[in-house]
Amino acid sequence: MNPNSHIFIYVQKITPRVKYIFNLMLKDCLGLEFTITNNEDDYKLFEGYKFSYSKQPIESDFHIIACDLMFESGIREQTIQIQNHDDYVKYFFKTYNSILPFDIFAAAFYLVSRYEEYLPFIPDSFNRFEAENSLAYQYDFLRIPLVNIWIAGFEKILLRKFHNLVVTHRSYSYVSTIDIDNAYKYKRKGIMRSLGGYLKSIAELDKHDIIDRTSVLLQKEKDPFDSYEYQLEIQKKYQLKVIYFYLLGDYGINDKNHPSNHRSFQTLIKHLTDYSIPGIHPSFGSNSKPGQVKTEIHRLAAITHRDIYHSRQHFSMLKFPDTYFNLLELGITDDYSMGYSMHNGFRASICSPFYWYDLDDEIETGLRIHSFCLSETSLRYKDRALPDTVAGIAGPLIDSVKKYHGEMISIFHNDTMGTAQEWSEWRNVYEDIVKLCV
Repeated sequence: MNPNSHIFIYVQKITPRVKYIFNLMLKDCLGLEFTITNNEDDYKLFEGYKFSYSKQPIESDFHIIACDLMFESGIREQTIQIQNHDDYVKYFFKTYNSILPFDIFAAAFYLVSRYEEYLPFIPDSFNRFEAENSLAYQYDFLRIPLVNIWIAGFEKILLRKFHNLVVTHRSYSYVSTIDIDNAYKYKRKGIMRSLGGYLKSIAELDKHDIIDRTSVLLQKEKDPFDSYEYQLEIQKKYQLKVIYFYLLGDYGINDKNHPSNHRSFQTLIKHLTDYSIPGIHPSFGSNSKPGQVKTEIHRLAAITHRDIYHSRQHFSMLKFPDTYFNLLELGITDDYSMGYSMHNGFRASICSPFYWYDLDDEIETGLRIHSFCLSETSLRYKDRALPDTVAGIAGPLIDSVKKYHGEMISIFHNDTMGTAQEWSEWRNVYEDIVKLCV
């Protein structure tokens, strides 16, 4: 152990919440080792780098006043009052007689644990927690990694106090994630689905769709959603880490991908897996069918001949704690669902990977959470971006992840990079975003 990277901490009561947030903020984000004690005498005798964290002040020249949240168990409504300070923006859980104006550990825990999503809320039509319900949206910090900003401020205080303290940061990284919700628009759909598509186009007098469908089925034109050569070209050009999330659920109104046993679909998955990491995209229907996600994971494992450890919810159907508990039970180690379906930004107010804390069982779990903050659909439909204004909107998000040594995760879909008429002007946006990210 390097003594210049070690901090001794007095805490009035050592709880799972305290250990969790110290692990995240001190160890994972600042590269510090720490020892916790609840013995005042041991703390006073220790001569190295140290600080105290408790509800009542003790004899310490570096004391942080703690609020009740970190010493509780269970979930209850919290009093939140957002304030600003010269060194800390948008903080809450204000304290007095402390080296900090607020309980930074409790505030970070509240946001990262998604405490507010365990409380009663009014769901949207898909029974999801909407961005508009969040503290981050209501107080205008959704688009900044607030917890990382607080950590950076705390780091400055530590280094002013302990001049020789050695802090290390993780390197910034970029992960391009691509959802395959519908592998092809017309091709490989089978006779009944193709016939249904024709009948729908006839009923809607959609002459262009009839012509395009016929051209693809007669192999005169490439399917509009077939953008896979382009994706692999960009991946190779920029040496990207790519994760594909495949929808392999049973057919339904919100699950319209190809059957998982379709040979050409399996061939596509195997081809892409040669260059990327495969992940499961749990279907919309799986939310009402216990055991369905297990079936879908087994389908992907059988196709790729790989164990499946990565996941992202289709339709961003993330519900606490059920979604994550289920994924843990199925052996998923890394989830990429932490974000909002219609808003770009930081759902957990952090751009660093972190482990899910289960508030029901009061335990840090082994499920690692990777937050996405940018998707092309949110750029277009919520931010009203145009291809030539995307960089101006996405740039500040990307720059903030770089500044705070985070993990930048973008979401694109195969159909938005193809030749479909509704996305034809957006084809090159993927590379534009990649260039900003790398």
